[in-house]
Amino acid sequence: MREYLRVAGVVGFFVTAGLLAFSPQSQPTGGKSIVYVTKRGDKFHRKDCQYLKGDALDIALADALRWKYEPCSKCNPQAGGSADEKKPKRVSDVVYGRKDGLSLTLDVFFPIGKPNGAAVVLVASGGFNSSVGAVHRVFADSFVKRGYTCFYVVHGSQPRYTVPEIRADINRAVRFVRFHAKKYGIEPDRIGIGGVSSGGLLALLVGTAPQAPKADADDPVDRAASNVQAVAVFFPPTDYLNYGTKDKNFLEIKDHGIAFRAAHDFYEFDEKEGLRRPITDKDKLHAIYKDISPIYHVTVKTAPTLIFHGDKDELVPFQQSEMYYAKLKEAGVASKLEVRKGAGHGWFSILDDLNLVADWYDLHLKGG
Repeated sequence: MREYLRVAGVVGFFVTAGLLAFSPQSQPTGGKSIVYVTKRGDKFHRKDCQYLKGDALDIALADALRWKYEPCSKCNPQAGGSADEKKPKRVSDVVYGRKDGLSLTLDVFFPIGKPNGAAVVLVASGGFNSSVGAVHRVFADSFVKRGYTCFYVVHGSQPRYTVPEIRADINRAVRFVRFHAKKYGIEPDRIGIGGVSSGGLLALLVGTAPQAPKADADDPVDRAASNVQAVAVFFPPTDYLNYGTKDKNFLEIKDHGIAFRAAHDFYEFDEKEGLRRPITDKDKLHAIYKDISPIYHVTVKTAPTLIFHGDKDELVPFQQSEMYYAKLKEAGVASKLEVRKGAGHGWFSILDDLNLVADWYDLHLKGG
């Protein structure tokens, strides 16, 4: 894991700053604003669009992926185009929990058109870092257009928090969504979750090992369950104890890349001294790494799981998804592994794959 999860500028599911370095810059024609259109009909406006006011990430993606464009009908009605062009309603910075005097937030994206009663929880995470800057509408679009209500979750980040502590944040977010299901017009037993890389690991942990609710908790949210009914992830770590090859592990903290050591710098609190002490005992470390490795929690109760992974991934080995998929099949869990031949830790057509994710949710989050 020396270089694992090294993704520059991860935003939501997958975007790198490198897109900006070689993206072709199309220019407006005839003085009109331009809206990009993917083959799915998703529309992205340029900075001069007076309707959307522009969005740097959308523009970078559209330019880099060379999506075709046409005049924006909202800015230039004379240009024609779809009258249904609109963006989903978004409510930002909803507090789903608090810890250490800090607020944990998520953004809600409401469906375009008729709601289908199901929810999708998206984990904004890359290298166990998370921020509001990692929440982006473009990744929710594929789901809200099918009627899903999307909850984009920001978690506590390293270096302040370790993986087990971050895991608890995602469980809390799912509990929040379930507890407030009526408020958001969703059914509490129709919740899917998705994430990329570190976000994928966190999503898998919820999908296969949700933390038990606390029946006697003062906060009613903590009494709600955090299980989900469907999972979809991209290139996730799944086994810290056999990483890339059998028995390769990270019991030595310096085996992690420098950028990711803090997330795995596990500690115990010494009550006598009032200090946090690093955990160095190999048996204790082995137990922690096993607990945060989804592969050791797979049972017949694991949620249906869809995995995408490039077979040339040098950051999170393809072997991680291969082993996990084999474990899912062995347990009889509905599952699918989508292999992207020749791809590494991400690929340019990844946004198109979100349609396959939406198909997966359609299949496994169907209403009664």
